[in-house]
Amino acid sequence: MPFNADLHTLGALALPDGSSHFRVWAPRAHQITLELPDQNREPVPLTTDSDGYFGVTVASVQAGERYWYLLDGSIRRPDPASQSQPDGVHGPSQVVDHQQFSWRDQAWTGVPLEQYIIYELHVGTFTGEGTFDGVISRLDYLLELGITAVELMPVAQFPGERNWGYDGVYPFAPQNSYGGPEGLKRLVDACHDKGLAVILDVVYNHLGPEGNYLHGFGPYFTDRYRTPWGDAVNFDGPDSDPVRHYFISNALHWITNYHIDALRLDAIHGIYDFSALHILQELTEAVHCRAAGLGRQVHVIAESDLNDLRVIKPAESGGYGLDAQWSDDFHHSLRALLTGERAGYYQDFGCFEDLVKAFTEGFVLSGQYSAFRRRRHGSPPAQIPSRQLVVFSQNHDQVGNRMRGERLGEHLSTQQLLLAAATVLLSPYLPLLFMGEEYAETAPFPYFVSHGDADLVEAVRKGRQEEFAAFGSDGTPPDPQAEETFLAAKLDQEQRHSGPHRTIFDFYRRLIRLRKEFGPFASINKENLQVIADPEEQLLTVIRNTGKSQLFFLCNFSSQSRTIPPSLVNGTFRILLDSESGLSRDTHVTVFATRPATFLTLAPFCVGMYQKE
Repeated sequence: MPFNADLHTLGALALPDGSSHFRVWAPRAHQITLELPDQNREPVPLTTDSDGYFGVTVASVQAGERYWYLLDGSIRRPDPASQSQPDGVHGPSQVVDHQQFSWRDQAWTGVPLEQYIIYELHVGTFTGEGTFDGVISRLDYLLELGITAVELMPVAQFPGERNWGYDGVYPFAPQNSYGGPEGLKRLVDACHDKGLAVILDVVYNHLGPEGNYLHGFGPYFTDRYRTPWGDAVNFDGPDSDPVRHYFISNALHWITNYHIDALRLDAIHGIYDFSALHILQELTEAVHCRAAGLGRQVHVIAESDLNDLRVIKPAESGGYGLDAQWSDDFHHSLRALLTGERAGYYQDFGCFEDLVKAFTEGFVLSGQYSAFRRRRHGSPPAQIPSRQLVVFSQNHDQVGNRMRGERLGEHLSTQQLLLAAATVLLSPYLPLLFMGEEYAETAPFPYFVSHGDADLVEAVRKGRQEEFAAFGSDGTPPDPQAEETFLAAKLDQEQRHSGPHRTIFDFYRRLIRLRKEFGPFASINKENLQVIADPEEQLLTVIRNTGKSQLFFLCNFSSQSRTIPPSLVNGTFRILLDSESGLSRDTHVTVFATRPATFLTLAPFCVGMYQKE
């Protein structure tokens, strides 16, 4: 049976007559009563049905009022589908009336996926304020850069005020320290006003350990599977239908009540479902159906290291029908080639041919043996449209999961950083930037938390130490619980105005302008695309035929200067981009194949883009 979004409303629903309806799935409870600490009234019992749902409508309970659920007369808990936790994960829930917010984006229909230039940010460290309103104050900066889509790392309520967001325990409630429900709505509305789409990172493979009270309500989790974060979510076992409903309702909650334009599903390789209708397919179909009803474009994007085409193949072709997925292979091949790293999963990458394959196909591991996994891995991606793969040279994981959280700039020269940026932004895929990379931010992005449980804090510290030891790292990582670890991650966008930071920032802006202006070159398809690779010279040449002209993208991944043979590139060219000299597009260069021949030379790690009429 397809998902019916209106079958059960979860959480607290404020009604027009001033009453509120409460509904919760709690088959492990025999009775539930509603407590309203803001009112001097007796607890209200909820009625139950045969499916394990409890519900009640209570008069004179309006938006802003706090409430608890009392399970079996003795256990006081917040609402599993709470839409606001103003006092944190251990406090009461709060009624939210989504009709009270005055949206200004009535004409907004979304951004086509192929136009996405994604900027991933962490709300708490992107600005000094560390809030949704703080992000609003930087939107003009993102427009100056050329971004079209803002991706928020998870904002679901987590313990304390410092967290990456993947320890969230109230999937429906925006983090109170960021600005809560109203703050998130202001941010999305402001983004739409400036033409920016908003992607929200959501976590459906696990919940965090602190403040996770779902076990007492029902079988939301199962011990049949294990994830790196503990018990897996129960998507296919006994009583799993209401669990699936809970998470699908959450996806619809974000796009309906918060006008989110795309959902990025965290680590879907930690989602286990062997039922005939996979939860990813059911969720995606529900999102697309709701988006059609709202008259908006809404996309579902997976983070996946499976290299499995079923994730993004259409349902009628045996896939789950998601709109896009991340390509870790693109990052790994690019980083391993430029840095020489070979530890951990980088041992499967590092040669020039890997990068060429990533650039042309999206995946490197496409069914062959993986030394890191000690088995074959992946499937051939040749038939997948380019617009379905997201690529990057940095992201929160690839920076933050390093022991010190250091950024790529600590390992590469300015020229290498420019080369990495061009490889991503002028690829035929959807590019993603991680906050600060556009000017080589020096602040690290280490892992940080603010748990209230001392034993849990110590377990986190120990776990991080063991993880890095297994990866071959020496030393001690920054204390994730310490406030200074979090404060050290705060960005300083003023760096972009001086020295190499300015050079890099100007180069990113130019790259993005070229991607937009010369759409046929960075077109999200591989039609009329010719890729010529020279492994010995480590030269990558990409040619696009646009009808009226040819566009050439030349990359030197060598530490030596390289000469481009006139047989490959000859004629008069308009220079659109030159990472070494910064030449403007008004400059021309002529390369002759006749004697005496004139050659085009690329400096070490230099990149150039040229147009031939």
